[in-house]
Amino acid sequence: MKIQRYLISFLITLTFLFSSCTRQKSGESGTSETRYTEQHRPQFHFSPDSMWMNDPNGMVYYQGEYHLFYQHNPNSNVWGPMHWGHAISTDLVHWEHLPIALYPDSLGTIFSGSAVMDWNNSSGLGNGDEPPMVAIFTHHNHELENQESLQFQYQSIAYSLDKGRNWTKYPGNPVLDNPGIRDFRDPKVIWMEEADKWIMVLAAHDRVLFYSSPDLISWTMESEFGENIGAHGGVWECPDLFPLEAEEEQKWVLLVSINPGGPNGGSATQYFVGEFDGKNFHNENPGEEPLWLDYGKDNYAGVTWSDIPKQDGRRIFMGWMSNWQYANQVPTVRWRNAMTLPRELKLGKDDFGYMLRSVPVVETEKLRVGQIKLESGPVQGRNNVGPANKEADPLYEIDLLFEFDPEVAEEIEFGFVLESTQHEKVVAGYNTRSQELFIGRKQNSGNTDFSEHFPGVHSAPNQISELGEIRFHAFVDLSSIELFVDEGAVVLTELVFPESGFESIRLYGVHESVKLKEGVIYSLESTW
Repeated sequence: MKIQRYLISFLITLTFLFSSCTRQKSGESGTSETRYTEQHRPQFHFSPDSMWMNDPNGMVYYQGEYHLFYQHNPNSNVWGPMHWGHAISTDLVHWEHLPIALYPDSLGTIFSGSAVMDWNNSSGLGNGDEPPMVAIFTHHNHELENQESLQFQYQSIAYSLDKGRNWTKYPGNPVLDNPGIRDFRDPKVIWMEEADKWIMVLAAHDRVLFYSSPDLISWTMESEFGENIGAHGGVWECPDLFPLEAEEEQKWVLLVSINPGGPNGGSATQYFVGEFDGKNFHNENPGEEPLWLDYGKDNYAGVTWSDIPKQDGRRIFMGWMSNWQYANQVPTVRWRNAMTLPRELKLGKDDFGYMLRSVPVVETEKLRVGQIKLESGPVQGRNNVGPANKEADPLYEIDLLFEFDPEVAEEIEFGFVLESTQHEKVVAGYNTRSQELFIGRKQNSGNTDFSEHFPGVHSAPNQISELGEIRFHAFVDLSSIELFVDEGAVVLTELVFPESGFESIRLYGVHESVKLKEGVIYSLESTW
């Protein structure tokens, strides 16, 4: 299987190189202006300039720049030898591609990890003029893996003294050896002021391990968490650990991605809320059902930025917008895969315990270039209600507040429909009988035949509001929909591949009691 995968990768690479030469001979410059008009290319989501991308890595803020590193195969549009790609942004919506940051070496390829600013130069890697930016990552040794050793993954560091532009690997790598665990990867490191030490949370097959260090080099194991807790349909990956305020009370949030085992199949991210004392994590949401950060099929391996300034105070998250069930097969050629919009994570509390909310960062408002306000009143009978700018690309932000009678005994269903001129359509809605939100991307939603796991109706539980109100806030790019419901209490992220985007938006409701209380549709501009 590995030989077959790499052969496919090699053939695709040859095809890409040939097509690139053909473009240049025919007079196309191959600049970013021409490249970012490819079919299905996201227009306001981050995607690699070319070739394969998966997990976001090393997200750190320093001197006005948000750094995004990511798992990258620069030689093929399918998964292969991992590097760290690199991009920066000053506003979280416009991105500048930078050269590859970390390359494979004699210790292995460069798997996922994190990055921090070592403000006090605890590592000793600084030069006195600028604190080192330190990356902590997993080295993956394919030779040891092929020899069926369990110790083919271990943790290493690298550092930069010029704002992440150039990197030096620590000569004493690895800094954390593998104790004999097959899946031993994805270190996320934070500075814990209360404990006056660095904390690492690390994925270890079916649980996470906590380590501490005074200097990012010498690590001591503190504890483990996760055995028989939460979802265990697949291997645990890409953990994150951070504090959040909830009703003037600080709690710790632990994110853990899992593949497979997601609520709608394949990859997904669960979370836990509780206490962390620098050694042990105590879960305070012990219910039997896992807590999911996103119920959609296409938000995986996401983590948060480190070193966001205290005066900002936000916890900002970004995920990989795909699913391992079909990530290698989605219908793009020059590049493959994209990231979700950056989201602010907020911690709330209800009768069932703590809950994590996700809302698009306020910087996304910069993308708005036109709007139409919708009249309030009955939903039935409304045809095309958007977009605001019919001359622009079909890029939208949709904000709708529905109201309905929660006492009605029969089934009520309502929402919105996106439709293309080729009659491809996607439905996003709510059903009061099942008390579920859903996005339907069936066979008629566009290109779906690349994987049997792609088409379907994907749902999320959502109890009926006593007020009989529900707010849909959606972002629609050329190949994705992100639906945030009731201030991000429930989120569904879904890829879609219509021929040329969805040109029309209409509301629907199957009961006369459904009304639109307020609504606005924004047209958005491309960030490329």
